[in-house]
Amino acid sequence: MVDRTERAAGRARNASADKAVALGHAATAQKAGPKQAPKFDRRTIALVYDFDGTLCPRPMQEYAFLPKIGIEAESFWRESNRIAREEKADPLITYMHLLYKKAKAKGVVINRQDLVDQGKQVELFPGVEQWFDAIGSYVRTHAQAQDVVLRHYLISSGLTEIIEGTSIYPRFHNVFASEYWFEAYEMPYPKRVITDTGKTQYLFRINKGVEDLGDSINQHMPEDSRPIPFANMIYFGDGDTDVPSMAVMRKNGGHAVAVYPPRGSKAKCVDLFKAGRCDVFAAADYNIGTELFNRTCLLLDRILADMRLQEEIWRMGRDVEKGK
Repeated sequence: MVDRTERAAGRARNASADKAVALGHAATAQKAGPKQAPKFDRRTIALVYDFDGTLCPRPMQEYAFLPKIGIEAESFWRESNRIAREEKADPLITYMHLLYKKAKAKGVVINRQDLVDQGKQVELFPGVEQWFDAIGSYVRTHAQAQDVVLRHYLISSGLTEIIEGTSIYPRFHNVFASEYWFEAYEMPYPKRVITDTGKTQYLFRINKGVEDLGDSINQHMPEDSRPIPFANMIYFGDGDTDVPSMAVMRKNGGHAVAVYPPRGSKAKCVDLFKAGRCDVFAAADYNIGTELFNRTCLLLDRILADMRLQEEIWRMGRDVEKGK
């Protein structure tokens, strides 16, 4: 596992680079001078994933955290939801508080490193570990994919600390997830909580290239200056909690894929498809040749073809400005 400090520094560098790109073509032209022609720089594709139910079958806390404190998953979630309703509290803050309250009651000390170690026990859907290389290879061998950059992002209401312990954590360009503040009080306090609707903020951060959470995304940025257009993005989710993100993606010209357990019901995905929330749906089998892989490749074909068309339109516009 890559050291967290190094990962944070790397992401800060990436965010700074993205911010520089997001300043638009004008800055590029100014630095380049009259002898260097500007380049079409919107050639990044972003695949954005939910985690629980999308990349792994169950909520990540059920693999090690709840067993360690001797609590049955169904009982825990039922109590957490009841408290949230009765107290009119945010369900995510409620579950994050209740986890450690239960641990403290059992005399079990769980720190940050322990949560990271718990990530090693998280079960992933078939083919997830090989997915990143396989889908990357498909893009690289595509006739229209010259100079295209493929990035993977994770946006989850689950815990950053547990995600860091999974085998796939290093494969993401950036991870946006809920997180604890361990040194704030005797009991860890939520540092960041990502709700269902809150996930959409991070889609716009990716879109605008403003991935440093210390920077505001509220400043206006022209569509043609955004480094990763929504049309170059695909969101992967599994249910109701992903509806806001899917709606934002599709409303802004992006794409959405709904997944269901390979041996489970696809009824929720069918509902999402009928409601126009997703482009396609498939079982969460990430192996090469599956419906999920093939349908994702079809969406990538569409993105790459559209990217090539947009580049040609950009070239035509440049020539027109030059009077050609």
